[in-house]
Amino acid sequence: MEAQVELNLVLKHHHCTFQLVGQTHTHTHTHTQSYLSHSLSLSECRPVSAAAGVQIQVCVIDTHTHTVRKHCYCKLDKGPDESVFVTSVCFHGDYPLYHQTRIKVTVYRTGEPTTHNATSFLGFASFSIRDLLRSKEPHISVSLRTVDGMNEVGEVKVSRLQMEGESDDKPPPEHKCPALCDSLHSSIHDRENSPMMRAVLCAQVCKVYRFQTEDQRWLLVREQLSETPLSFSLPKQLLSVLIQEHTNRIQEVRELGDLSPHWDGLRHDVINHCNHLIGCYQETLAELDKLSVLSCFKSSSSKSDRHLQFVPTNLHSQRMEVTNPGSSGVWYEVITFGAPADHHQAFKHGGLKRLLSKRCRHSSVSYSEDESSRARELLGSVAQLQPLIFGLAEELLSASLEVNAARLQQALDGLSEQTEQFVHALKEELVKRALLAIHSPSVTNANSSHVHSNGLLCESSPSGQDGQASLCVNDGVRCDAAYDEEEWDRAWANVAKSLNCIVAMVDRLQGREEPSGDTSSHNTASPSCSSSSSSSSWQEQLLPLVVTLRDCVREAVAKARDAMTFVILQGAVALTVDLGPAQVVQRRHAVFSQALSALVCGFVLKLYGGLEDPDFLQQLYSAGVLAQFEGLLSTYGDEVGMLEDMEVGVADLTKVAFTVTEAKTEEPDDLLPTLSGTWGSFVIEVPLPPETFRLLPQELKDGRLIRVHPVLFNIGINQQQSLAERFGDSSLQERVNQLSCERLKDYCNKLPDMAGIQSLSDLLSSLDRCVEAKKRKNVEVLWIAAMVCRKVNGVRLTSCKSAKDRTAMSVTLEQCVLLRERHTLSQQHFSTALDCMRRDGCRLDNVQKNVGNRKFAFSSVQLLTFPKLYRPPDGSYG
Repeated sequence: MEAQVELNLVLKHHHCTFQLVGQTHTHTHTHTQSYLSHSLSLSECRPVSAAAGVQIQVCVIDTHTHTVRKHCYCKLDKGPDESVFVTSVCFHGDYPLYHQTRIKVTVYRTGEPTTHNATSFLGFASFSIRDLLRSKEPHISVSLRTVDGMNEVGEVKVSRLQMEGESDDKPPPEHKCPALCDSLHSSIHDRENSPMMRAVLCAQVCKVYRFQTEDQRWLLVREQLSETPLSFSLPKQLLSVLIQEHTNRIQEVRELGDLSPHWDGLRHDVINHCNHLIGCYQETLAELDKLSVLSCFKSSSSKSDRHLQFVPTNLHSQRMEVTNPGSSGVWYEVITFGAPADHHQAFKHGGLKRLLSKRCRHSSVSYSEDESSRARELLGSVAQLQPLIFGLAEELLSASLEVNAARLQQALDGLSEQTEQFVHALKEELVKRALLAIHSPSVTNANSSHVHSNGLLCESSPSGQDGQASLCVNDGVRCDAAYDEEEWDRAWANVAKSLNCIVAMVDRLQGREEPSGDTSSHNTASPSCSSSSSSSSWQEQLLPLVVTLRDCVREAVAKARDAMTFVILQGAVALTVDLGPAQVVQRRHAVFSQALSALVCGFVLKLYGGLEDPDFLQQLYSAGVLAQFEGLLSTYGDEVGMLEDMEVGVADLTKVAFTVTEAKTEEPDDLLPTLSGTWGSFVIEVPLPPETFRLLPQELKDGRLIRVHPVLFNIGINQQQSLAERFGDSSLQERVNQLSCERLKDYCNKLPDMAGIQSLSDLLSSLDRCVEAKKRKNVEVLWIAAMVCRKVNGVRLTSCKSAKDRTAMSVTLEQCVLLRERHTLSQQHFSTALDCMRRDGCRLDNVQKNVGNRKFAFSSVQLLTFPKLYRPPDGSYG
């Protein structure tokens, strides 16, 4: 298919509009100086006077040979208005255009241009390709001058566009879209061609349209569809993080030492679970490393590929720039991708929502990652302090044997300091709660007949039997049926009282304190504190007290180690085997990966577009960012399982937060978002170039986290949904929409100035009514949710099974609604614009790259069940 450059000329009285448009015609072996991107549009040419009939001559000037090549003559035909004239001129893809090439456009009154005379000539204008590409704006202005070049008689605006290649199956003339074009990287103004945009978008396909407004003016609309390297980079990062997390978890539970049989069996379960996931993820990561070098895109035909289950299907950024006459462009974007679901494991047993409801928990007790971290810290502190205390106690006895008062006092000071630190560390509510949990019946009798991966069969046992509640072997801790919750307080208090008794005895030995008749108040743990300090040696006086201190420390250490081991092990269980079988956990991670990749792409584009909006930036760190997922899945057959997967995957995004960082360089690799953290607390770092980062609010520069608030609204629109509504069940869809409606209202209530957002309250009320209404295929729910999302600067994402067909109908409808509601697209041209975008726009390119065919996968019978506005024009499906 050859590319072509088309010249459209629209003439009003005293107002001519030229459009010269073209398409990329790139070959990797082409000479680098060749201008491969013929992307031109001449607009708003104003001659001094205009005749009822006008002709133009287009010439190409070769600046090297100083030759002029006449390209074509073209007459301007009457347009929809008596004073409007339209024409088209094409440069085919093999036409030799270069950066230094100049284009000359000459305008004449009606008449043969071969008989030029002073009365037929209106003016001429010329420009170079290089000037056009270097312009910071998407267009340049050149003067229309008299034949001697001295006087300016008008103006020509040249915009950079690119025309779609010719096709044998062109639509009839009455359906032809005005000024349908393609565009290129080099044809986009500086912000769109910035290092930030080039880092996250690639393989762009663009179309440009001209649509008439209600006041008879022309909208210039650029539709841009882009792949993103995030399709592979985020899943690869997530896999690496998960591999490291599970490796660390294996190391943690192995370092717990000898455990009683039941808990050792549970440890083996955790290790086997982690090893299985590590092996699968390492294999998947190795395959992705091979594929991602060649592609940024996973086609719908590959959605069941085992090694691609972490990669989102058909992920693209669909963006639309609208330029009103006399104003700069406004961008709208929506992320399109196949519904996040595990097509490899398929949906025979349902999706994640159903599978997770069937999981069997090993314990009713679970601990957060923060609590597990605190437990590890406490274990480390105890392991460090216990030998220090014992060593200082020995030094104290040694000093007492020498009857060396100075050394004795020095040893006592050191012992007091370390013991006080020990007692302070043990005053931890987490230890007390863990000990209570260990002795609770729900834990001691859990999994009474569970067979662990090490072959151990755990039978039920009374809660008072030794070994079942005690985690560590030979730790001397009994599990009593009536566990006293104050027992732990007494354990660490006895350590403190034993130390007090030693201090009192040293004071007595050094003559600083007279013997007291009653010393029982100093040490309830040991009566030896009341022994006499008469003629016996210092060591004999101190030895019983030091032995008591050691015993109290050992008892406290044993209990603390038991409790913290329980916390760490239960935390590991909660994040592994309690999440379900390894296959279910793998499914959940894969679905989350797909949803995360799409979310990050949408957030990055939203952030780039709002860097100059202080209210938006304040909203990010004060209220977080809304992510509104639109689903078009039916609640019938396999798509029920897909929706169950998607619901869990979207909900898991609440565990994600963004932060903005300063990039080291402006190289693409340094501007790609990076992922860190662990499951349940992931952080995405979005790097910005230094000069951009410096302009951010201080809160964002300081690393304030940007929380994610995801919502999912789903309305099935195809023939399968008709079956579900008549003979099946739509309760899943109703529940998802109701929950999301509540979450959306909660987010809006958090906004700094909700009342200042025009009509937001009315929209939320309308959405609430639509969700409650029992109306079939109530697509108004999707429309209102999308409007609310755009009102609050949220991220818009749209999905169907593979983001080809139903998604195409949704995003093109949304684009035309935006043109009508925000840019006064004429109502009589609404349907024309909608058909144009569906017949000739970017979405058919998307269909072709997925299945190799430029037809939407609908049949005429199927479309009868679709809402009318979701039906493509004739000739675009089959």
